[in-house]
Amino acid sequence: MAEERIQKIIARSGLCSRRDAEKAIREGRVTVNGHEASLGDRARTGVDHIKVDGKAIRTPEPPRYILIYKPRQVMTTCDDPEQRTTVIDLVRPEVRERVFPVGRLDYHSEGLIILTNDGDFAARVSHPRYGVVREYMVKVRGELDDAAHRRLMAGTSVDGRRVIPRLAQRESGTRGANSWWKVQITEGRTREVRELFFRAGHPVQRLRRTAIGPVRDNTLKPGQFRPLTESEVRLLKEGRPARSRNRGRAKSPKTSAGASTPSKRRTSSRSPDRKPKSKDK
Repeated sequence: MAEERIQKIIARSGLCSRRDAEKAIREGRVTVNGHEASLGDRARTGVDHIKVDGKAIRTPEPPRYILIYKPRQVMTTCDDPEQRTTVIDLVRPEVRERVFPVGRLDYHSEGLIILTNDGDFAARVSHPRYGVVREYMVKVRGELDDAAHRRLMAGTSVDGRRVIPRLAQRESGTRGANSWWKVQITEGRTREVRELFFRAGHPVQRLRRTAIGPVRDNTLKPGQFRPLTESEVRLLKEGRPARSRNRGRAKSPKTSAGASTPSKRRTSSRSPDRKPKSKDK
């Protein structure tokens, strides 16, 4: 069997992404046949004994790619020390492979998340350099005027990195104390969309992720999941942007932010979320 880079073998085992595997190697947490590994080292799957934090990695399983609608008040992690429900809990026992979430949605947000055991695929989808667009429907307090919209589009700093929206359009047909916005970004920072609107002076009341690259599914209900299609997996690996399946003609009434609005969509009339207390991603 041919040798491969250790981080690739670890990622394919489903333990973590290749990027996280490289970090573990740099931190001295990976051994091969009892010896501490270094970046650039190679090994053979099923022949060499690879351990991370003293635990042997699993033999690589067949790749799984799952799309799930994360409900609010569910953690986007594999486990939680506070025993809160996680996205992994929602797919057990139907999904027996060791999968993990690609990116995160905070505890009070909802929408689409991908679960996989393919570390290379996860890195391809989550890293900003590949430009996979994430789309959100965001309900915010109040109406953004021109100055607030400019602040929103100027971006903000999250975890020491600049985050600038690719698109921020007000949805038509929403008037009153709150307004709905469609937002697209290519970063994947913690609570970045909430931070963007907070800095613009309009706190988020509700946030729902509606697309990841070309993948969107308006039929999934909170807690439901399905396998990604072969076409969706291929397009995500190619890094193509999301495309709306709404074929209705777009209407462009004037908005307080001066932006044209996309096709009219149905929106929820449920009451706004409570102010987030969790600091999880």
